[in-house]
Amino acid sequence: MDFDTLLSGYKSKACVISVDILPDDHYGNIRIVAGNKPHCDDMLKTMHKEFIPGAPYQEYFPEDKNFEDFCYRSAILGQPLHTYVNLPFMNLWLNMFLLPLESDIEGTGYCLYSYEVTPHDDAEQRASLSADTSAKVLETCIKLRASGNIREKIKDVIDDIRKICESDHCCILLVDKENRECKTFCESINPGSTVQPMDNFLDEGFFDITQTWDGTIGGSTCVIVKNQQDREWLESVNPLWSKSLRDANVHSIVLFPLIYNENTLGYMWALNFNEESTVRIKETLELTTFFIASEIANYQLLQRLEKLSTMDMLTGAKNRNAMNNIISDIIAGKTEVKYPYSVIFSDLNGLKRVNDESGHTEGDHLLKTTASTLAGVFFEGEVYRAGGDEFMILAFDMDEKTLEARIERLEKQADKENISISVGTYVVHEGEDIRNAMRIADERMYNDKKEYYDKHPERRYR
Repeated sequence: MDFDTLLSGYKSKACVISVDILPDDHYGNIRIVAGNKPHCDDMLKTMHKEFIPGAPYQEYFPEDKNFEDFCYRSAILGQPLHTYVNLPFMNLWLNMFLLPLESDIEGTGYCLYSYEVTPHDDAEQRASLSADTSAKVLETCIKLRASGNIREKIKDVIDDIRKICESDHCCILLVDKENRECKTFCESINPGSTVQPMDNFLDEGFFDITQTWDGTIGGSTCVIVKNQQDREWLESVNPLWSKSLRDANVHSIVLFPLIYNENTLGYMWALNFNEESTVRIKETLELTTFFIASEIANYQLLQRLEKLSTMDMLTGAKNRNAMNNIISDIIAGKTEVKYPYSVIFSDLNGLKRVNDESGHTEGDHLLKTTASTLAGVFFEGEVYRAGGDEFMILAFDMDEKTLEARIERLEKQADKENISISVGTYVVHEGEDIRNAMRIADERMYNDKKEYYDKHPERRYR
């Protein structure tokens, strides 16, 4: 077949790819058998290699199992294909078309591969997907932009994606490399499936598995394991992950990273999906993950801002603003209260003396130790830094007997930490006003503080 004459009619970069079929229906070598001038010039410019007809495709393109699957589908199965994908490792976008060609060699198929690479994404190309895919992605965007809780919205989208993929399980997993932890953001499980919820697997060992995924994705946009050949490939490149999938009864998976501003927020996957719809599933998820990653990034930003607005950055306790908000909500009936509950005021004794004699760094250390001690003793409550060296704790569903035991525990823990804390408490019963409880607890704390300085006059403020 005269491939050079065929390619000479193409102005865009184009080449002819051959795919060998093995007796067991696995595909074998994939080669670039011919290329037009724009293709040859591009290889020289980007790969710094002269194009040699018949060379393995990996000599000129990054090895990519998804690209190999596309070539197989076009050259062997006779499918015309188009996709528009991001190449994060090169910070480029690839618009690619594959057209099946007739073959005159038994056991070898051919397809024409035409492509264009750009440094930025093109909205028109994003919209040039199939009508079915475009409709699904549009529906996803509408749901994501609707008002309401972001987790509930994305959970609704994940339910839809699982149904599109006809899969047993679809999940979004967020990964925090700094703290070495991963969390299930949301998931959808097909009723009757043997796949277990992700929380059953989330330990440090599973975090280690997530750290292998980027290497397995490599230069591609995702990992797709859909048949025995793919499973053999995964076993060869990532035996740890391969074993975990087998142990979880997973025989097929499509996994995409959730990337925003070049940062990987986590991953989205579908397990045990309909392998006959692989191309449509890849196309749908490729674009859907782009929008989901953006929404999750915004959600995480809002969480960080909310945390900054309600947290005391020195001690890690909640700040006075958060304290005022919870009190207002309790008074207005916006916060559900379990009676009886305890109000505890505490004050770090001798802070000014430590600041004056040892410096504010040592004083800050004492404040952090105090906040940590209070949080450890009143672990089911919330600790608020009311200001300076004063803290307030709200412990719902805590009666007088439990409070008394906790105060004894606090005194012992404070001695261990070598800190002195004055404490005042009040147990609030149904019908009582929290403002009155706070006033009484505060007065009791200052009485306790007075007794402390009466016993230790040398430690008074100067």
